[in-house]
Amino acid sequence: MRLGLQIPRVLRVTKWAAFGAALLAAGVTVPGTGCRGGAVNSANGLTPVRVQLDWYPQPEHGGFFAAALNGYYKAEGLDVTLVPLPQFGSAEQLVMNGRADFGLGSSDKILEANANGLPLVAVAATMQHDPLAVMVHKDSPVHDFKDLENHTIAAQTGATWLKYVTIRYGLKNVKQVSSTRSVANFLSDPNYIQQIFMTSEPYFAKQANVEVRTIPISSSGYDPYRVQFVTRDYAAQHPDIVAKFVCASIRGWIAYLENPEPVNKYLLTLNPALNPAQEAYSAQALKDGSFVGQDMEVGRMTVARWQATYDQLKGLGILKNAFDPTTAYSLKFLPTGSIVAKTEAAVR
Repeated sequence: MRLGLQIPRVLRVTKWAAFGAALLAAGVTVPGTGCRGGAVNSANGLTPVRVQLDWYPQPEHGGFFAAALNGYYKAEGLDVTLVPLPQFGSAEQLVMNGRADFGLGSSDKILEANANGLPLVAVAATMQHDPLAVMVHKDSPVHDFKDLENHTIAAQTGATWLKYVTIRYGLKNVKQVSSTRSVANFLSDPNYIQQIFMTSEPYFAKQANVEVRTIPISSSGYDPYRVQFVTRDYAAQHPDIVAKFVCASIRGWIAYLENPEPVNKYLLTLNPALNPAQEAYSAQALKDGSFVGQDMEVGRMTVARWQATYDQLKGLGILKNAFDPTTAYSLKFLPTGSIVAKTEAAVR
């Protein structure tokens, strides 16, 4: 997603926090399995679970680290290892190859994987909306995607969203250059337009006293989730583990959004490229943009959203092989009821 650690490290976290006790007391349930207990098979009495992140540790992973630090995974009988993404690595491939049990990615990529014969299944939404956006200078004439005509944009090679907006807005003359994952060129060129994450790059522009505007990709109508996924076989063989991981992760995200500081402090020990002000900005941006969602939205996915993304990818010619999109995700692992309401009741 963006610049971070140069040397990935495997992270193990098992510390308890007071908020965890309140969440556990809430007694939130997951259909079919409950949200506690389960099989154990590791030396420490917990089931080992390896989770492949989609970048180096950062606030955008805050909920997972909160679940680990607060003991939510441990309470579910899980020994969770959070693994930074190797340089040039693919979370989808690493999960398919058995190097990890869970992976983090986006719903459009899961659909593409299934069309290419990789049976991956999304089991929960990490973010309701991808924080991907276009960043322009405050005085730029670009105010909407239609205004990209006759402009150059720095974007990730093969960016699906750019293909979508090019077709939807009838753009004929948009030049794309490779994104460097740095704001250096943007800061030096008032006409520069760049693909960014709303939780990241605007902070660095602000630090350089450069005023910017952002145009969320989701506002174009292309609105995939960011998701947690497993292989189809893993979901079928270990439904209890999947349900427990999803439930604990949702608790973690609620706790992180409520109080990100303990996790942010811990992340500084894992990723020296971070700094406290940057982390605070990212955490606030996650809240302000409602990217993770609130209460009943946290983790949730809908059939309609998945179908819409599938139809868009088919229309773009990206999915070469037609398939039933409902095989690329499962809603059965999501908790019922309001975790927030039950947690707040337990706290009171």
